[in-house]
Amino acid sequence: MSSLSIAMAQINPLVGDIPGNAERILEQARRAEAQGADVIVFPELTLSGYPPEDLLLRPSLALRIDRALDQLKQADLGIVLVLGYPKVVAGRVFNMAGVVARGQLVCEYAKQCLPNYQVFDEVRYFVPGDSACVFDLKGVPTALTICEDIWQPGPVEQARDAGAKLMLNLNASPFHKGKPREREQLLAERARQGHMPIVYVNQVGGQDELVFDGGSVAVNAQGDLCRRLPAWQESLELLQANWHDGSVHMAHQALAPQQQDLDSVYQALVTGTRDYVNKNGFKGVVLGLSGGIDSALTLAIAVDALGPERVTAIMMPFRYTSELSQTDAAEQARRMGVRYHSLSIEPMYEAFMATLDPVFEGAKRDTTEENLQARCRGVLLMAWSNKRGDLVLTTGNKSELAVGYSTLYGDMAGGFDALKDVPKTLVFELSRHRNEQGEVIPPSVITRPPSAELAPDQKDEDSLPPYEVLDQILALYVEQDCSAEAIIARGFAREDVERVVRLVDINEYKRRQAPIGVRITQRGFGRDRRYPITSGWKLGE
Repeated sequence: MSSLSIAMAQINPLVGDIPGNAERILEQARRAEAQGADVIVFPELTLSGYPPEDLLLRPSLALRIDRALDQLKQADLGIVLVLGYPKVVAGRVFNMAGVVARGQLVCEYAKQCLPNYQVFDEVRYFVPGDSACVFDLKGVPTALTICEDIWQPGPVEQARDAGAKLMLNLNASPFHKGKPREREQLLAERARQGHMPIVYVNQVGGQDELVFDGGSVAVNAQGDLCRRLPAWQESLELLQANWHDGSVHMAHQALAPQQQDLDSVYQALVTGTRDYVNKNGFKGVVLGLSGGIDSALTLAIAVDALGPERVTAIMMPFRYTSELSQTDAAEQARRMGVRYHSLSIEPMYEAFMATLDPVFEGAKRDTTEENLQARCRGVLLMAWSNKRGDLVLTTGNKSELAVGYSTLYGDMAGGFDALKDVPKTLVFELSRHRNEQGEVIPPSVITRPPSAELAPDQKDEDSLPPYEVLDQILALYVEQDCSAEAIIARGFAREDVERVVRLVDINEYKRRQAPIGVRITQRGFGRDRRYPITSGWKLGE
């Protein structure tokens, strides 16, 4: 019997930083070697980061990857490296996994199953591989696969038929609510199908709107979970296995707890916000704190992501802003220890209206005046951003963005929206959940009816269905592609459904101009929902 020590390197690479990612690989490899590991496994496309998008089309890609691979081969390492990278062969680009040992690139595997759905468009860039890769790892016939390969039965069966007794699966698997459990169930099925253990190593961290939760795991040949790394943090942990009687045997080892949905969603929002701010070099963030629940939750996320010293909250009251909103905003800022300013927009608004009065003469008041309030606030926040170098966080939630309940160049003015994929009902749940860890959001912010406070006694539900109804309709239409008639058939009022569907369709032009934000559902507004702005499509079947 021989032993095998496998290091699982759950790291947070930076897309495009090929030299920096190579240094991260070497640092982790040296740590793992010092701990006695025989092999270290990294995520998918470790060298380039994931997803590299059109960087894959740059002419210098091959040169930069080759230079980094040479650096890894020339490093004085006694440990085997298993890592991912894009590889250009005769003008074709492959999503590759390679094995570096004893200063040599001993074998390579090209990803066979290229996802082309939701947020994925790998067919745009890569050519699929067509064969298994099985190499000798301390006497163990070991197969390589990459991410989507494990979601299809073919590559596992192919590796099994090629004699593999262990599988290393490299991943950059984006998070959405419920996905960690889905992955583990799938891995158990594939391990039983292939009659071999699977070591699954996933990326962690935020990349634009995508977030990667890590949660790397190992399952034995019976599909039992043997190891789970922590979610939402970089981690290097060793997995022990034994090779005897022609099989790899894994004992049950440490299992990091699997988070509940609210925990994982909240951590996704924190991680996505932190990495977007830090990887793009912003000093901190600024946001408009209105006294409402969306900005309250955004402030909590920002502080948990960056610390209070890097967060500024600005209340921008107007004649319609209630005393309670101003009190609640100031109180939350005090509880969270952030910089806080109150800047009235009344003088700005009056100056704009004085300028516009001659051309508005005879026109009735309408949403123009309401939107002007929001745009005054946008100007103030962007001025702070320019002067202080802070990123403006917008605070719109998915429900509002879906139906256009937001103002272009007003409350949509900014660089990042942590709540962009969070329905309003989930905003309430997450706010209560965050307060369970320490009451930072005043209870009255959560319990009172939502209002934009752009007109006297205004309530969101004056112009929208109740959020409990709205969010169900939106989930069916936006995330599940149900038609209006199919939604009505489920018992929703025709008037509500037709109004909501129409609002979603006509407000695509707004969403195209909205900041990006963290994706936490299976269909967010962004890279995995691309509808035309100009369209003659009619609602119905």
